[in-house]
Amino acid sequence: MALEKKRDRAGLSERLSSVILLAAVILLYALFLKDILIPFLRMELHHDLNGAQELLREKGLLGFLAVTLVEALQMVLVFIPAEFIQISSGLSYPLYLAVLLCDLGACLGASIIFVLVRAFGYNSTAYKKNKARITNVSPLLRDRNTVLFMYLLFLMPIIPFGAICYYGSGTKLGYGKYIRTVATGVIPSILVSNLMGAAGEAFLLNDIPFWILVLLIFVLALLLFAIIFLFMEKIFFKEYDGTPDSPMYGLIFLIARLWHGAKPKPEIYEKKMDGVQAPYILLTNHESFFDFFYIHQLPHPKNPTYLVNEYYCTRPILRGMGKRAGIIPKKLFTPEISSPVRTQRALKKGYPVVIFPEGRLSPDGRSNPIVDEGAVFFKRLNVDLVLVRIRGAYYASPKWRKKRYRTAVSVTVEDVIKKEDLRSMDDKTLNRRIAQTLYNDASKDQLCIYPQKDKAVGLGDLLYRCADCGALYTVKGTGNDLVCSACGSRHSLDEHYRFTEVPGSIPGWYEQIREMEKAELDTLDLHAAVRTLIHGKGGGKSRRETGECKLTPESFSYQSDKTAFSIPTEKMNALAFSCGKEFELYHEGELYYFYPIEQRCQVARWALAVDLLTERRVSERDKKTGEQE
Repeated sequence: MALEKKRDRAGLSERLSSVILLAAVILLYALFLKDILIPFLRMELHHDLNGAQELLREKGLLGFLAVTLVEALQMVLVFIPAEFIQISSGLSYPLYLAVLLCDLGACLGASIIFVLVRAFGYNSTAYKKNKARITNVSPLLRDRNTVLFMYLLFLMPIIPFGAICYYGSGTKLGYGKYIRTVATGVIPSILVSNLMGAAGEAFLLNDIPFWILVLLIFVLALLLFAIIFLFMEKIFFKEYDGTPDSPMYGLIFLIARLWHGAKPKPEIYEKKMDGVQAPYILLTNHESFFDFFYIHQLPHPKNPTYLVNEYYCTRPILRGMGKRAGIIPKKLFTPEISSPVRTQRALKKGYPVVIFPEGRLSPDGRSNPIVDEGAVFFKRLNVDLVLVRIRGAYYASPKWRKKRYRTAVSVTVEDVIKKEDLRSMDDKTLNRRIAQTLYNDASKDQLCIYPQKDKAVGLGDLLYRCADCGALYTVKGTGNDLVCSACGSRHSLDEHYRFTEVPGSIPGWYEQIREMEKAELDTLDLHAAVRTLIHGKGGGKSRRETGECKLTPESFSYQSDKTAFSIPTEKMNALAFSCGKEFELYHEGELYYFYPIEQRCQVARWALAVDLLTERRVSERDKKTGEQE
């Protein structure tokens, strides 16, 4: 009973304080509106510049004080938007003065909040309503990243300044770092709001076209955000440059979150990860482009770095972002020493490393075979191995479709192999355990139904051969139907991505194509005239040329006026490709993109042929090893 009375008194005190603060804000608003803003706007609308200047001279300190106090009280109360006073000050005062007054008000409000939280344990009801939104904004919610996280929140218009300050005050952050973070973090938003006021004044007085007004505000906002980001990076987080604790790492995942959208939010099943300490290696299957984003939603004890296609780490802009975020580049299906060395360095610094051992996206919804088996490497690293399976992502964004659907996605920690157990496992057993744990067949493991009316669009670029007549490059996706122009057969996808007739599913159709190609593998002789884009070594200058590619069971070769080379197929474990566009490979450190001039859908055939040759080679090797044993 005494505890309930105490809670009632605390609630009454909180409500009374809020009422008093709200009354003060209303009085200040009334003063500011009646005596300053409304008369000022009237004078501006009548082009009475002399009268407006005289009004500001008359009010002087009172006008300054009104802006500062209203901004501060808005911070404390949380639920009153700060943009009004910021835009109003931009209309009423020179930009530099308006920004200074609003920033002083923000610092005053932040200081009041700091005292209320630290000294009295006060948290406003409005903050409590925003707390869930704050904790859901980013997985960067950890003590060591409090300042970075506050900066990210200040850059987001959906979170009130006051709520961010209540959050910061409730952490272990010292007052000095806290108030510096607030003082600098609010500047971009304040500047944008003040500029909106200043631009609005110019719009009213000078008849500026509206689209120019909008463009001006947008460009200035981007510039200001860039300035504050660089300030954060150079002053606060210089020591973290080149690691997953850098601001650039946070920016990359902020962009990924905005690009992906708030929905669908992946379901996370991380129970088996309880007690796992960084560093560790995390292995996962690869169903869609956004898999890196889904994996980031796991409760990592420390931000993980990622082993990614070197292409993304060598392009302009991306090159600088990846390097400063600590991303590890890897040439696809190419033996090299740099990525293993960088992986070991990241682990020694305490960062988990995420690896997609398939090395490429699943073509038909079934996990690709892991051709570069890593048991020896993983055991040598002497860290725990976390095995994660992503489900549902394939149908959200398969590699054969340009459009992305919002569908259910789950991320499940399936197994954790402790480093002590790794040492006692033989390589073959470990490789098999990894492959079996990560394997997923999207057609047999669906999380929802798919009611879309254009599910087959682009699918003909993957299922390039008719399942009925075997004709090449005659299948086209229209709506939910795959139609063969050679025999006229039509197969429709239902809401479960199942064909109404044989072959039953996308993997079923793809498997029929595999069998057709396997029967012709010994006589394989593919030719294609191609336009070639060559990216120079290490992100060097790119060049274009036209040539011809050839693939036989023995080798892959390329010939043009300027370039000629041949690669034995025994050194090609896989051939990466983009459906209906190109296939790609590395040669002597350079990345070659081959775009067939005719029948772009044939790139899937080239990739499948290399898979079949690899499969046969591995089977013969395993058989020979078994006989020797």
